[in-house]
Amino acid sequence: MYPYYYHYRQNEKLINDLTSAINGEYTATQCYARLAQMAPTALQRDRINEILDDEKKHLQQFSQIYTSLTGKQPQPQMTEECTANYLAGLEASLNDEQKTVDFYHQIADEATDQAIMRVFRRAAFDEQNHAVWFLYFLVKEK
Repeated sequence: MYPYYYHYRQNEKLINDLTSAINGEYTATQCYARLAQMAPTALQRDRINEILDDEKKHLQQFSQIYTSLTGKQPQPQMTEECTANYLAGLEASLNDEQKTVDFYHQIADEATDQAIMRVFRRAAFDEQNHAVWFLYFLVKEK
């Protein structure tokens, strides 16, 4: 395989993964904003809003990487519906965060650029922390 072709395929996969990550973060920002409004306590609302701020930061960072690789602005899309039930929202958020941790670690492992690797490693750590908070709130509310 020619080196150029390998680089192109690797870049194509990264762009596809970035698109998925951007859509996931965009969806999370929309759903977590609703979830914060449904939170039964100020502590839960404040913590979910902090998580929301992290997700917005991830969306911005991933969008910057996408733009630097493609020369185009991403067009984020919702990938799932937000639930109207607080407990169901916590459970969906927990499951999503856990899947996202693995996905971001995989992107970081495959990255050839150190800056991209660091951004996705840090995002994976954030997502794991978010999952712990969602689990805590889920257990507390049940």
